[in-house]
Amino acid sequence: MKINSLRSLAPAMLSILLLTGCVSEQRYDALQGAYTQLQARYTADEATIQMLNGRLKITMTDRILFSSGGYRINERAREALGKMVPTLQGLQNTRVIVEGYTDTTPVGPELRREGISTNLDLSSRRADTVADSLIAQGTPRNIISADGRGEANPIAPNTTAEGRAQNRRIEITLVGPGN
Repeated sequence: MKINSLRSLAPAMLSILLLTGCVSEQRYDALQGAYTQLQARYTADEATIQMLNGRLKITMTDRILFSSGGYRINERAREALGKMVPTLQGLQNTRVIVEGYTDTTPVGPELRREGISTNLDLSSRRADTVADSLIAQGTPRNIISADGRGEANPIAPNTTAEGRAQNRRIEITLVGPGN
């Protein structure tokens, strides 16, 4: 009886395995298409674009997006962000996660007067500003989220100006099957 039950389950299990393989391939193809589109739109000094474990990550330094110690973006920054909007507009089953990071330099008095007292606050404002700009330019609101990470996850030592500059960044990650 057990052998017959297993034999009757074999076709269903094979179908599940095949479907899982197709979804993974479709997911890869959708992210690969987005990767190719974004690579063509950005120069190396504007953004770094990487495929990592089934995710597409776009990293932009703060100097492209924000004035020193600020969170408001100018027209040049809107244009830089706008380059990814045509790719993001076609995504329905993908999450777009905007994460803001800072270095370890304490927040200055000007930002404190605006109610931003920590680097976590600053990174959250930056992530929100980028997400709002992407939405205003046509990215579907339901696929995008923003989160500040503050000083967490540095990619370089905060002991040099160059290291601090690398740590002040926005990462936009695309997660999911794509279209």
